[in-house]
Amino acid sequence: MIECVGSVTVQPIASFGRGFAYPFRAARFLLTRPGLLKYLAVPFAINLLIFSLGVYFGIDLFDGLLDRYLPGGEAWYWILLNYLVWIVAFLLTAVLVFFSFTVVGNLLASPFNEILSERVEELVTGMTSDQPFSFTRFWSDARHAIGVELKKQVFFIGGMIALFMVNLMPAFGPPVYAVAAPLFTLFFLVVEYLAFVLMRKQMAFSGQQGYVFKRPVLMLGFGCGVFCLLAIPLLQFFCIPLAVVGATLLWCDFPVES
Repeated sequence: MIECVGSVTVQPIASFGRGFAYPFRAARFLLTRPGLLKYLAVPFAINLLIFSLGVYFGIDLFDGLLDRYLPGGEAWYWILLNYLVWIVAFLLTAVLVFFSFTVVGNLLASPFNEILSERVEELVTGMTSDQPFSFTRFWSDARHAIGVELKKQVFFIGGMIALFMVNLMPAFGPPVYAVAAPLFTLFFLVVEYLAFVLMRKQMAFSGQQGYVFKRPVLMLGFGCGVFCLLAIPLLQFFCIPLAVVGATLLWCDFPVES
């Protein structure tokens, strides 16, 4: 029976909070199992490289554009304009870094994330894989994982382009975009990291969507938790493995039969 407090239903709020906590529970899970930390080395190095390159080239690009096109002067309003433009440049760089993490980082780290997810599931369920590790299997799985990841990124980019076109429509376009774009981003984050588990269960993309929409509030909370990790400086480096582990823990608590 759903308990109510005033006009607020407790169960959906608790479900959202539980989903939101999974990426953060993953941190405690990893810290109490140091043997898993070795699977974070390569994804962490990839994230650090992408972040460094994104910031370096982003700032360098905007610096060159500002020197070329921004008028100079000693008056106070020119100085103020320069600061405002640099703030905008910083925000744009942050957006570029965010998308590079979600696109390039996940694409390159996907084989290692799949191994991490598999090991976490083995620890939680106690069931080990019947296929021992080998480099032949690793490279075969890596090609498959990168191929699937590439399709997901194309789906995400295509969806964002479609929503941007909707945003250009007068009157109803901007309000629709303001609601749909964040929800689509959260949906993508959920599918992105749950896929490392669901693909091992031989679940097609339509089945993955069904699994997500069967628990909308829980999944919304999980997506918001991952998004918060992406938005917090420095934690961005650990977001991908934490999201992978969190998604795997979520699956173990809510298998497809439940």
